Parts: sequence; C-alpha cells; structure tokens
Amino acid sequence: MSKATVRLISVAVATAAVMAAAPVATAAESTAAPATATASASASDPFYAYGGGEPLSALAPGTVLKTRTLQYHLVGIPTPLKAVQLLYRTTDAQGRPAANVTTVVRSPTGDRSKAVSYQSFYDSLNPEDGPSRAIAGDVTLGGLIPNVEALFLAPLLTQGYDVVIPDTEGQRANFAAGPEYGTNTLDSIRAATRSEQTGLGSSTAFALMGYSGGAIATNWAAALAPSYAPDVNRKLVGYAEGGLLVDPAHNLRYVDGSLAWSGVIPMSVIGVSRSYGIDLKSYLNGYGLKVYGELERGSIIDAIGRYPGLTWKKMAKPQYADPNSVPAFLEAVNKLNLGSAASPTVPGFIAQGNAGVLEGTFGNHPGVGTGDGVMVTGDVRALARQYCASGAAVKYSQYEVLSHIGAPVVWAPVALGWLGDRFDGRTAPSDCGRIPAGNSLAPEAPAPLS
Repeated sequence: MSKATVRLISVAVATAAVMAAAPVATAAESTAAPATATASASASDPFYAYGGGEPLSALAPGTVLKTRTLQYHLVGIPTPLKAVQLLYRTTDAQGRPAANVTTVVRSPTGDRSKAVSYQSFYDSLNPEDGPSRAIAGDVTLGGLIPNVEALFLAPLLTQGYDVVIPDTEGQRANFAAGPEYGTNTLDSIRAATRSEQTGLGSSTAFALMGYSGGAIATNWAAALAPSYAPDVNRKLVGYAEGGLLVDPAHNLRYVDGSLAWSGVIPMSVIGVSRSYGIDLKSYLNGYGLKVYGELERGSIIDAIGRYPGLTWKKMAKPQYADPNSVPAFLEAVNKLNLGSAASPTVPGFIAQGNAGVLEGTFGNHPGVGTGDGVMVTGDVRALARQYCASGAAVKYSQYEVLSHIGAPVVWAPVALGWLGDRFDGRTAPSDCGRIPAGNSLAPEAPAPLS
C-alpha cells in the first residue's frame, strides 16, 4: 500500500472516529426525534434491486446477480482503494430466497491465496446503514460505524489478506437474526469466489472475523457452514470473534434496566418481528409502541444510552410482563439461541469481556450472571465448552477488567495473530478442559400470563 493511501486512510479513520463519538452522546440526550437516515441517495440505488428474468428461487445460493467496481469511501471521502461490490442470491431467516450485497477489497500486496470475511458490527434496523453503502460513499448516522471499522480492515489489507465485507443483516436490516447473518456471510464468500472481478477463486483459503454484531454473523456462519455451505466450510481455516450474543433471552434479562444498553431491548423486539414476520406490537403498551416507533429505523448509535433504566415490563402490557409469555417471541428467540445450533468443525478464537459495570449494566440474575455490559459471559463460556465437547479446538479468553466497548482493543491484535497462524498451517491452540462452567443454554420455557 502506498504512503499516500495510508495517509488518506489515516485521516479518514481519524475523522470517522471523532464523528462517531459525538452521536453517542447526542443519542443519550435525545428522547424525542425518531431516527432517520441522512444524506443518502442509496434508497434509490438500482444496484441493490434484482430485476432478472429468472426468479431467485431458481438460482443457487451465492449466484452473482450484479457487479460494480468503485472507490472505497470513508465518511464519504473516496480513497485510492478499489472495491468490488456484488449483488448475490442468498437465504433469509425464514428460508426464503433473497438478494444481498457484499464488498470485496483486494489487498495491494496479496496474492489472492488468502482472504478474511470481516463481519461488521453496524447493528442497525436501517438498511441505509449497511457497510456496502458506507463504502460506496453514502453517509448516515448508523453508517459511521462501518467507517470506523477501517481500523480493523487496514491491518488485514496491509498483511496481504483480501477482505470480504457482507451486509450481514440483509437488505431489510434484520437486526439480531443470527441464522440470516450466517447465510448472508456464507453466500457472500461463495459469490466472492465466483466473480472474475474479485480475483478470488476455488483455491482461496478463508477465515471469519467479527466483533459484537459481527461475532453473531461469524459464529452463525461457522456453525451453519458444514450443513448449509460445505463447499465454503472446506475453505475455512478458522474463525475469530469477540463480544458474542449466544442466548438472546438471557441477554434481555441481563440488560433489563441498565443505564446504556437497555435500548437493545426494543431493537431486539423490532428485529425479531421483522426477521420472522411476526407482529409483536399487540403485546406492547402505549410507551412501548412509542419506543418501537422511535427505533424502527434506528441503529445502535440511536439506542445506546437513550433509554436509561428501560425494562421489558415498562414496554409491555401488564399481562405480558414476562417476555416468555409471548409465544411468537419465545419461539423466535429460541431459534436465535446458538446453543441449539450445530458446532463448527474448524478452530475458533472466542474472547469475552466481563466488566459490564463499567458501562452501567449491573445485572447478575440467577442463570444469567454477569457480562460485558450487553453480552452474557456465562453464555459464551458454555458455548465454548459445548464446542470443545464436539472435538473442535477453541482458544477462549475472558477479559475480567474490560467491558464491551473496551475489549476489542485487546481482542483485535490477538485475533489477527491467531488468524495468521491458521493460514500458516500451525496447530490451533486449545483451552478445552480449562474453560470454567457457564450457563445452561437450554431453550426457554413458556411462562403463564401475569
């Protein structure tokens, strides 16, 4: 990579970091205006629409539908880096054929033999906030997160990895729909290796990498690969992730009443409703409907710190004070529980913080315990032990003094080194047998109406 390119990326990343810090404070102070996308023309971008004569159901997952090459943008500023974007066929949370977009950035120093599928933590209910749109030059509030993530991408590119960045939530922004995150990621890899413009092919080895929302996609992709995409599974050398959502029902209890992360509660309600085509509005009271409306197209930037002390009970009608009393919601969150999914067959590096009190989450409920502020540490340990029991090698790191926002500073460089060893063919280290016990990941049971 040229010095000019590095300088331009550095300036853009610094700008993005400053711009991303401000909206969080603004969101914490604002309780009135609903979230809306800003300065974006991508809603009318024809690239995202499939208009082919053949129905999507007749095409194989991973089929490339459209291709375009453009400049890689950071906060709307074009850089000298080229990016190839692909519209491809995939599968949504309900098993239906869908079209989605991924971006391939070729390393200036790589030989196309190794690539990393990087899953963004853009965490949004607004399709305009996806990484592909930010890379194409659109600027939205939630889209600032993919811009900041250039801090993770630059080291990968300089070390010779081509990087594939799928819009993990799909074109409807199905927030927290883990299985759909996984299929979008796996079909993105298929599409990237089938396009002549990317330079990637059947001999390219892949790794998966993601933090927080990106970890959801990373883990579900690794878990689904053996059955959904065995052709991709054969290319995988391993996966590295941190700050993982395992059992959404546990997470809702953990963040209930927290100072910063309680906004995840309505975001999850909206995401589950959208992903599985169920109407949860009838279970909400007037205040719950108000919050639902405020975040229907919001991102994590809109939600974090905006509803301090918010609980499920404050949003629900009295008879539904226990979320497990809502059958449709219970069925959906059980589908999103990684503990009920298959185990990956490739090595993994899983990291998790445990100082959630630093971010205003003080929950320590029986069967749930502590976490990093939004993710439950006992769930992550239990999942890692489950994978160990299946015979997979798992490196597990628990950061006792780091919270969700602080942990990636430590996780990222370790993850990069761990991935490098996997590509070099070194034996994967394993903490199996040394990981402390975690929570039960059994499916949630129904609760009676209050």
